[in-house]
Amino acid sequence: MQPCITGWGHTKFGALRDQSLEDLITAAAREALDHAGVEAADVDGIWLGHFNAGMVPDAFAASLVLGVDDALRFTPATRCENACASGSAAIYAALEAVRSGSAKVALVVGVEKMTALDTAGVTQSLAGASYQAEESGVSFPQIFGRIAGQYFQQFGDQSAALAQIAVKNHANAMANPLAHMQKPVTFEFCDTVSDKNPMIAAPLRMTDCSLITDGAAALVIVAPDLAGDFPRAVTFRASTQVNDFLPMSRRDMTELTGAKMAFQRAFDTAGITLPDVDFAEVHDCFTIAELMIYEAMGLKPKGHGAEAVAEGTVLKGGALPINLSGGLKAKGHPVGATGVSMHVLAARQLTGTADDMQAPGAELGVVFNMGGSGVANYCSVLEAAR
Repeated sequence: MQPCITGWGHTKFGALRDQSLEDLITAAAREALDHAGVEAADVDGIWLGHFNAGMVPDAFAASLVLGVDDALRFTPATRCENACASGSAAIYAALEAVRSGSAKVALVVGVEKMTALDTAGVTQSLAGASYQAEESGVSFPQIFGRIAGQYFQQFGDQSAALAQIAVKNHANAMANPLAHMQKPVTFEFCDTVSDKNPMIAAPLRMTDCSLITDGAAALVIVAPDLAGDFPRAVTFRASTQVNDFLPMSRRDMTELTGAKMAFQRAFDTAGITLPDVDFAEVHDCFTIAELMIYEAMGLKPKGHGAEAVAEGTVLKGGALPINLSGGLKAKGHPVGATGVSMHVLAARQLTGTADDMQAPGAELGVVFNMGGSGVANYCSVLEAAR
């Protein structure tokens, strides 16, 4: 058996202007330790997923986790950064420490405080996750607008499908009290350019873009031989990382090739095929990303991703519900927290504790977290150990 998740914490996501980076870290980490029933003195290592890139002054933030409990003093703590996949980078670093035997009990926290800057400031900070020699001055909405434009040129206008994805994820977020945006949207609103839904980076509208969000999430991960000491355990059937070239000019941007490779390797390692999967949390930083992830995971052939939402396959109650949490689109996308949040919500599904988000009988879940324009790709296959 692989390392196991035995406890978790998750703050509300939103514009949490009255809470500092340290407040968010402390809240999520303390909840995770309490949930797992782990004493702070038993933690062997701490990993913090935090993109930052100038959004807050506290770039050197790993040791802020020690403030949760004085017993954490002198515990090794490391900040991990891999763009929008920083949270998964922290989880995977902790997994390697547990697998190697250098840690028996690991605490992972993902956090981002984004609303300390205005929209222009956040946009500039996030742009640092692109290839500056060729893509400098291009925002991430513009990058994914280019991706969508190339996709539309090859496979036809997909605006209606993107609107359907936005509607789906907002509807799912209504069942998630931790989500940033708990407001349903209509297809007509999402599929129309208007003063309230302007074009942000053609062909992407505001409803195609994820939110600027504050929040934190945390996990306790333990060695397999300790898992029996805990009331719950969710194990990693697979944990695969695939990195692709950073320059967009070196890749076919009508597909997420790195994501496709990550899914294939994860499924092969886990010994499963897509029909075995009961639900997935995937990286819908923009609706076009979710559409292309349908194809990367093998749900539909290239150019046919729209069929997955039109046929209801990815809806709640469908054959493979995707982003029951509301996804980045409606749950929110506090960059460093996103990957950890995805794993928390997946663990809740697998332990039957997802409340109104619950997929009935969920036994096998997939998490896909992506950094940059399909550059850093992390795919986890999770199941309850008991």
